[in-house]
Amino acid sequence: MSQFFAFESDFVESLRCIPMQVRFKLDTCGVKLKLQHWHQFEPCDRAQMVDLPCETEAEIQQYRTVLHHLVQQRTGTIASDLPIDLEPPWLNTTQIPVSVQEKALEVEADLTLTQWSALSPLKRFTLIKLSRSMHENRNFLPALAEFNLN
Repeated sequence: MSQFFAFESDFVESLRCIPMQVRFKLDTCGVKLKLQHWHQFEPCDRAQMVDLPCETEAEIQQYRTVLHHLVQQRTGTIASDLPIDLEPPWLNTTQIPVSVQEKALEVEADLTLTQWSALSPLKRFTLIKLSRSMHENRNFLPALAEFNLN
């Protein structure tokens, strides 16, 4: 099931940016998709990558195969593979990643371990991505508000 966040609303209709749920799937299947590749996808390709499931081993392999095919078909290049973290931090409900703790402190939010562990893996993934210094993290505070964490 597709899940878009309210803080993504400015680009969801056109899917001009890669939504968090697709980023989550990319990390799950271990494929690096560049924004320039995403922009070369047809609207139906983008919708497919949003809707295609990526949870079971078979779904993850299928997602990876479809994505590699689309990148090659639409861009003439081959998507890079990334190592798949077998214990990603967004699945750890017993520890809030340092980057999330630091970003929460920066915006004066008191994120507790109880709150963290109650979040879905996608929401934890989103906070991790939005808290990293190399990511444009202007949506961290809106995400906290949307997740009822501030």
